[in-house]
Amino acid sequence: MRKIATLALLATGLIALGCGAGSTDDATGKADAGGAKGDDKPKTAKVGEPARDGKFEFTVKSSKCGVAKVGSAPLDQKAQGQFCLVTINVKNIGKEAQMFDGSSQKAYAADGTEYSADSGAAIYANKNAETFLNDINPGNQVTGVVVFDIPKNVKLTKLELHDSPFSGGVDVTL
Repeated sequence: MRKIATLALLATGLIALGCGAGSTDDATGKADAGGAKGDDKPKTAKVGEPARDGKFEFTVKSSKCGVAKVGSAPLDQKAQGQFCLVTINVKNIGKEAQMFDGSSQKAYAADGTEYSADSGAAIYANKNAETFLNDINPGNQVTGVVVFDIPKNVKLTKLELHDSPFSGGVDVTL
């Protein structure tokens, strides 16, 4: 009897966690570049344009690939292939603090290959850990560098930016 009660309690907790974990802005789970709901096809933002997902408004400031290492010796990290450094401004447009985590961001090549952010390299690329588990209060914003370690012959074409690991995300073309 105890096992059944414990399992039921665990299952309820997991379901509750799953229901509240992500924030999406429409039925598809993707917000458009302006955060509007109800459009048939989400819009894609460009570099310099604001794009919303959940409680964050993202503006990609720049992107630089072909970087061999980040940091300065002896505290540096070398790329397996090449680093792409994406400078992003993140503004909290919600009504409570929200944690920004660079590792929730994704990058894509033209063929659809998905690349995850390199949190270790981002520590060297950011002086104040702007992209590592940074709580941003409502109305505040931070600018930081999200780092992707990709093969030397690859060119990134799109970012998928998320306000949390479980949100739908918003696309930004590079």
